[in-house]
Amino acid sequence: MALNLTHKILREHLVSGELKPGQEISLRIDHCLLQDATGTMAWLEFEAMKLDRVHCERAVQYIDHNLLQTDFKNADDHAYLQSVAARYGAICSLPGNGVSHQVHMERYGIPGKTMLGADSHTPAAGGIAMLAIGAGGLSVALAMAGKPYSLPCPAVWGVKLTGRLKPWVSSKDVILELLRRHTVKGAVGRVLEYYGPGVETLTATDRAAIANMGTELGATSTVFPSDERTREFLESQGRGGDWRPLAADEGAGYDFQEEIVLDDLVPLIAKPSMPDNVVPVADVEGTTVHQVIVGSSANPGYEAIWVCVEVFKRRGVHPGVAFHINPGSRQVIANVAEQGGVAALLAAGAVIHQPGCLGCIGMGQAPGTGQVSLRTFPRNFKGRSGTVDDQVYLCSPETAAAAGVFGRITDPRKLGEFMEYPTGTGLKRYTVVERVADRPEDPLKVQIVRGPNIKPFPEFAPMSESMVCEVVLKVGDNVTTDHIMPAGAEILPLRSNIPAISEFVFKRHYPRFQENIQRVRKAGGAGAIIGGENYGQGSSREHAAIAPRYLGVAVKLARSFARIHKANLFNFGIIPLTFADPSDFEKIEEGALLRFPDIRKRIESGAEDIPFECGAKTFQARLHATARERQYLLAGGLINTVK
Repeated sequence: MALNLTHKILREHLVSGELKPGQEISLRIDHCLLQDATGTMAWLEFEAMKLDRVHCERAVQYIDHNLLQTDFKNADDHAYLQSVAARYGAICSLPGNGVSHQVHMERYGIPGKTMLGADSHTPAAGGIAMLAIGAGGLSVALAMAGKPYSLPCPAVWGVKLTGRLKPWVSSKDVILELLRRHTVKGAVGRVLEYYGPGVETLTATDRAAIANMGTELGATSTVFPSDERTREFLESQGRGGDWRPLAADEGAGYDFQEEIVLDDLVPLIAKPSMPDNVVPVADVEGTTVHQVIVGSSANPGYEAIWVCVEVFKRRGVHPGVAFHINPGSRQVIANVAEQGGVAALLAAGAVIHQPGCLGCIGMGQAPGTGQVSLRTFPRNFKGRSGTVDDQVYLCSPETAAAAGVFGRITDPRKLGEFMEYPTGTGLKRYTVVERVADRPEDPLKVQIVRGPNIKPFPEFAPMSESMVCEVVLKVGDNVTTDHIMPAGAEILPLRSNIPAISEFVFKRHYPRFQENIQRVRKAGGAGAIIGGENYGQGSSREHAAIAPRYLGVAVKLARSFARIHKANLFNFGIIPLTFADPSDFEKIEEGALLRFPDIRKRIESGAEDIPFECGAKTFQARLHATARERQYLLAGGLINTVK
């Protein structure tokens, strides 16, 4: 039987279940990825398991998000992460070494391996044929403990690429085209698998940019074949021995099919404030631009920066534009410097920052009031930049460079009026540069450093027999984890302090939530949140589940949920219900009391139908949950279950 590549990798790692879409499967995880915005909580959860070391093949802790040290908190967290990684046998990538996805691809990624990462853009590793999945930190902690990772078996969406990209059109435009066609929920429950003759025209870095933003489609993961371009990349990193060929069998089938003719693509751009608000660059040409940022996890590599170098060798940065370079790794900027690119960028007027996530997660680089910012980032959710009413556009490095030169949104093909499109912008061999912590000879002797901001994980009670919940917030479609738990320099340092960070839940966009939940909490009650379609899309941050649970939210009732957030709700004992009749969403308002009689017995019995009363009327909700997930809810969360 001919197999697609996704099923080949899944079969190699299948612990239990059948590869049928929607059925629960469990996978052996080879690599685990943590970053500092999620890592402190994940390690605290791992420590609670009382193990001596990590039990996966490779675990890497990256420090790439919380880089602004405005007080002691981030510095303390970094010391904790470095010491806890040393104690339990993980690699620790130090501040300034780079963005997790870029560094993992450079130094550690291996075709055909599975990876679970506490970061929603973990699927970027699909660029070198890893099957990489984003998850909450607690799920990653369990994978580090050697436990299989369970999820509904995804459908496989085959995307056939034909042709070749034209000059000034890049891989970013490929994924923007899919977002234009299918929206931010178009790939929920699916793995995107790219194949066809057009794939070989894309470098491994091109593929990683596409795989990274598959997350914005709602995809479980993205995977490309491992071919000669993959081998070229690994050899350029001095890791040719890690290469092996991997591809779908000839005649392999897919659950869904798509074709993109690369020759037909034009430069695209996502307008504020959603990654699927995509139009041709020509449609918004002429818009004045105040800030441009090239870098982040979506376009972190040498090639993205070198395009800017080649452009700025010929034209400087427009005086009205603040042009920022956020290198994806220390290695990237070191090699740009070796080739003379840093001098060219500085002479042109660009500003070069330390390697890391920075403005992508709202850590600095916030635009001014009313200013337009073009970014090669994966997300432009409103307020994510740190400016509440921001105007952030997502684009390719080519479109970013054109805006930097002309001071307005410009079709990058107009750069062809004064230069040839730079081809072959990668290097055949990179100078390897990295900064990781020393590995101790005796990990058991390592003393773990704990600053005063690192608080014990809160204890949650098991589910009660019946519930009465007040609706403390009602929101619409596509509410993101950035809406629920904002990021940024003020909030990210509190990731290891649940009581403190809980004060920021919904604070930027729905501040009434805090007033409502605190009133209900003071009265000893429980809260419910009503949501529309695709509730909880975006980041994997489990704090968007932990903090509401800490405040007393017991139920989230939505038209539909994003995959990772729904899994996090189960992990921390919040019941994720969907409306049996989606029109019932319109009939329940904030302040209403929802009564769930005998809910514990219903969940325990495996019932999918969950009735609830609101006023004099009875409504029907659905609980789509496995036996494992029901056990988590009954116990009050996964940690209680493990205990």
